[in-house]
Amino acid sequence: MKAIVLQPVPPAKPGEIFYPLQAVNLPTPTPGAGEVLVRIVAASLNHRDLFQRRGLYPGTAPSIPLLADGYGIVATPSSRLHNKAVIINPAKGWAGDARGPEPGSGGGFAILGGTRHYPNGTLQEYGVFAEEALVEAPAHLSAEEAAALPLTGLTAWRAVATKARVQRGDHVLIPGIGGGVALMALLFAVRRGARVWVTSSSEEKIRRARELGAEGGVLYSRPGWETELAALLPKDRPFLDAVVDGAGGDVVARVTRVLRDGGRIVSYGMTLGPKLPFTMGAVLKNIEVLGTTMGSRREFLEMVAFVEESGLRPVVSRVVQGLDIDKLESLWEDMEKGRQFGKLVVRVAEDEEERGRL
Repeated sequence: MKAIVLQPVPPAKPGEIFYPLQAVNLPTPTPGAGEVLVRIVAASLNHRDLFQRRGLYPGTAPSIPLLADGYGIVATPSSRLHNKAVIINPAKGWAGDARGPEPGSGGGFAILGGTRHYPNGTLQEYGVFAEEALVEAPAHLSAEEAAALPLTGLTAWRAVATKARVQRGDHVLIPGIGGGVALMALLFAVRRGARVWVTSSSEEKIRRARELGAEGGVLYSRPGWETELAALLPKDRPFLDAVVDGAGGDVVARVTRVLRDGGRIVSYGMTLGPKLPFTMGAVLKNIEVLGTTMGSRREFLEMVAFVEESGLRPVVSRVVQGLDIDKLESLWEDMEKGRQFGKLVVRVAEDEEERGRL
């Protein structure tokens, strides 16, 4: 079978490497106890895949199939999921503790795709996975939409539902709209009855966010964008209850004035830098800053059930067909230049057979 891995390169400092992609032929894997074989139909990228190519992601290992997100058909006849369309939980080692991965949880928490910590991935024609890591894909999703869901869906669900505890009537800000997690956070918050505003460097992305249910947005490239945001908030309730943020930088200082006392800033990433300064103004307003990464198996199941019940669809930015290196490179280029609005997806199988059949 064919798989895509990182090609080894001479040693260099992290950030000074850019691993080339490499197509390899591997034996079709054989399931062990508690495992099943999955024919991968579609997979999708996350920012961690760009960090891996730059040597900036812990445990990156050339020769391990890339990508954490996947959708496929179970090909093991003895499995209860045989012939079922499934999505793959992109993490292991975290059962259900709302605080974080349980201590001593059988090898520790790890994320699928391209690392020695969890030496497996979805950018291959077949993969073997623990049966308990698989969940039937929501029936209303296409193969590409289903492949776009797992990691961003889990990350956004935990940020919105578990950490920010967004509920009906809340006012929520999602900075940097356009990436997969931010868009899923928007969809989840809107479906939970919140009113959502966004920031972006692009008027077009703000327009598209409004089409997905956002109330409006401001350009973060403008000085004092937080003042513009404040002017957009309803006069009878001119404050935010929560911010779900993947940018970092000076977000705490900027939003403190428009956050309610006791409001929450949930950070799932820091694309602007590795620090998030916590100001005295935030302390005086009892604002909470909460870190969050991925989520538990329980949250994964909750997220998939919510998607099924609400009928929401992940936003897909672009799809390439097959495991052609040149086509795949164009997806990483989109991500590096921030051109995407939604998820970048690979259709691994050239044509999907009828759902429920091999």
